[in-house]
This record gives sequence, structure tokens and C-alpha cells, in this order.
Amino acid sequence: MTTTPVPTHLLADGTALPAVGFGTYPLRGTEGAEAVASALHAGYRLLDTAVNYDNEEAVGEGLRRSGVPRDEVRVTSKIPGRHHAYDDATTSVKDSLHRLGLDHLDLQLIHWPNPSVDRYVEAWQALVDLQAEGVVRSIGVSNFTEAHLTRIVEATGVTPVVNQVEMHPRFAQADLRAVHDRLGIRTEAWSPLGKQRSPVEEDAVVSAARAHGVQPSQVILRWHVQLGSVPIPKSADPTRQAQNLDLFGFELTDDEMDAVSALTEPDGRLFGGDPDTHEEM
Repeated sequence: MTTTPVPTHLLADGTALPAVGFGTYPLRGTEGAEAVASALHAGYRLLDTAVNYDNEEAVGEGLRRSGVPRDEVRVTSKIPGRHHAYDDATTSVKDSLHRLGLDHLDLQLIHWPNPSVDRYVEAWQALVDLQAEGVVRSIGVSNFTEAHLTRIVEATGVTPVVNQVEMHPRFAQADLRAVHDRLGIRTEAWSPLGKQRSPVEEDAVVSAARAHGVQPSQVILRWHVQLGSVPIPKSADPTRQAQNLDLFGFELTDDEMDAVSALTEPDGRLFGGDPDTHEEM
């Protein structure tokens, strides 16, 4: 199997999003910058960071070290819970730009809704206004439920182009993905391999990997791709980085897709990160 170019999705705002991204948590410092540069050399063109990852400087440095033209890379960051007030959200985004060393963000998300604080609508309005100013190109959210999405759309008239959520074969998010499809929102997947609960040894995954001559992790990431989800795997190892991107030279059958999807559990979350109760400031 040979590596083929990474396709893109057309978002509802007319911008393009690569079908696979590179996750950067918890890559920091010089090693983090080197990992980002390595990922870009491997062919990634979507970088995912956040204020709370404490690594925006490293991500920006890695982008510069890579030599890849800025306009070829989509950089994402996220507003933390402590910055949900309108003015704080505006300042948070501009501070992220300073740390990254960039003049605009390609995709800006709200990290968690934090409903007990109940200011995520303010943060969303700030992103709507920053997009109008050209500070950010695309705006979205992370870890939002259908109710959270409905509220910000009703308040502003603007629908997020992306919702980045926990998604992996143990927690396939079928209901939320259906909501996204109805609203024109692209699903991004954090922890796409399932971390410590990764089903790499499950028969459904192993048999598909054997049939296609690929690694079990590639089967899982290809499952995401065929569902239309954008997985954001993280690895500092150049070989694994390339492997995680090498997903477009094979296709899972319908039966293989169904078998992987059947691994989902009613609440297969990794750490109980229910957006209605879990909060990160």
C-alpha cells in the first residue's frame, strides 16, 4: 500500500478541511515542535492545539521549522472554560495567535460548553464577531451536545462548521453524528483510536487489518474516514505519524465497517467526559 494524497472535506462556510488531522496534546517544548514539523513533513495539513494544552508556542515553532507554506496548513485552537465571557474570549483568541506566531487562525473552537458557568453563548458570539473581522477563518465547537448546539444557533443564527467530540469504536456517537449531518456540521474525533481502551486486538479490527495488509490502528482510522469523521491522531514517532496518515489506499467493506461499529457501547467514554457534567476551565 502506498501513501496517497489526503482528501479534504468542504465545510459549510466554503473552506476545506483535511480528512485527517494531527493532534498535539500533550506535545510540548522542543520535542513538541520537532513532532509537529515531522508530522507536516509526513503530509499532515491540519494541526490541532488548544490554550489548555499549553503548547501553542511549540506548534507555531514546529510549523515554522517545517518549511511548509503557511497557507497550506489549517491551524486549530480552542478557547478554555475560564475565557467564556465575551471580552475574555476575544482576548483569548488573540493571545493564542500571539503564542502561535500567526496572524489568523484557520479554525477556532470552544473547548467545552461548561454549562454550570453558562457563558458559552457569549464565547460563541465572540467567535462569530472575530470571524467577521477576519481574525479566524472558520469557527466551531468541541464537546457540544445537540442541546448546546441548538442554543448557540438560536442565539446567533450561526451554525458551527465543526464539532470536535470524543469518538472511537467504543463510543461511535451515531446519534450526535446524525444531528451534525442534519445541521451541516463536520464531526471531528478526539482520541480516535480509543487510547487505553483501543480495540486494536478485537477480532473485527484484526481480521480487517489482515485482509487489507495494514495495521489495526489504520483500520480504526479508516473507519472514521469512511464515516465522514475527521480523526485527529497524535504521535511523536515519525513512522507512526506516516502510518496514521496512510489511510487512502484501501477501503473497508460494508461488513467490516459494521463489525467495527458494533464494538460501540452505550457509554463507552474514556473518562466519563459527559459535556452536560464534565467541565474544564
